[in-house]
Amino acid sequence: MGRILGIDYGLKRTGIAVTDPLKIIASGLTTVDTPQLEAFLQKYCADEAVEAFVLGLPLYPDGNPAQIAPQADALALRLEKLFPDKPVYRQDERFTSNEAKRIMLQSGMKKQQRRDKKVVDKIAAALILEQYMMENYWT
Repeated sequence: MGRILGIDYGLKRTGIAVTDPLKIIASGLTTVDTPQLEAFLQKYCADEAVEAFVLGLPLYPDGNPAQIAPQADALALRLEKLFPDKPVYRQDERFTSNEAKRIMLQSGMKKQQRRDKKVVDKIAAALILEQYMMENYWT
C-alpha cells in the first residue's frame, strides 16, 4: 500500500503532508523551497511507496481561481509527466492557512513559533490532505 502526498503549493515554499500506509492519518511532513520541490518529490517517491498526490486548488472565498492558480495548475501538469503512474488530484484549499493558524494558536504554540510560515504551510498541507481523505476514503 502506498502513501498519499498532500501539497500546499506556494511561490516561495511548499508544504508537504503524507498519509500513513493505511491512509488513516494525514500528517505534516516538511516544507521545501518551491524551486527544490520536484527534486524533493522524486527522492521521496524513490524512497517511499507513494500512490497519488493531492495538490491544493487555490481559490478565492467566492470560488474563483486565486492569483497563484496558474502556477499550481502548471505544477499539476509537471507532476503528471514526472510521475505518470501516480494520479494528481486537486483539493479546494480555501481557508486552510487560516485554519492552520487557528490550530497552532489552540495548541498553545508560542507567538514566535506561530510566525514560522513553514509550520503554517506544513499544517495547511495536512489539512488539504485530510479534506481529500474525508471526501474519498472516510465516507
